[in-house]
Amino acid sequence: MAFKRLSIKTQAKQELIDITDRVQRAIRELGVSEGVCVVFVPHTTAAITINEHADPAVKEDILTMLGRLVPAGAPYQHAEGNAHAHIRASLLGHSVTVPIEDGKIALGTWQGIFFCEFDGPRQREVWIALS
Repeated sequence: MAFKRLSIKTQAKQELIDITDRVQRAIRELGVSEGVCVVFVPHTTAAITINEHADPAVKEDILTMLGRLVPAGAPYQHAEGNAHAHIRASLLGHSVTVPIEDGKIALGTWQGIFFCEFDGPRQREVWIALS
C-alpha cells in the first residue's frame, strides 16, 4: 500500500474545493499504475465527495441545498455551535474509493473529487491510500 497526506487550507466557512488534480499528482508520485485509490478526510466537520466539476454552479447548488436541509441556526444539542457542520459531513461521507487505471484516476467525463469544508476556514488534511 502507498500513502500520502495532502494539506488543504480552506478559505471560507463552507466551500467545496476540487482536489482532483492533487489526487492525480499523488498517484503519479507514488508510482501506482493499477489498483484502487481511497481518498479520506480525518475531520468530523469536513467531507469528500465526487460530483460534476465542469460547471462551478453545481458546487454552489450543493452548498445551498445542504444549508436548507441542515440549517446552521437550528436548535441542536451539540454545544460547540457547529452541529450543522457535523451533520453535513456525515451526509456526504468521509471517503471515496476510485479505481486507478493506467496510472490515472478512473472518473467519469464530468466527475471531480471535492474536499468539502463545513466549519472553516481551517488547515485540513486529506489522506490518500493506494493499493
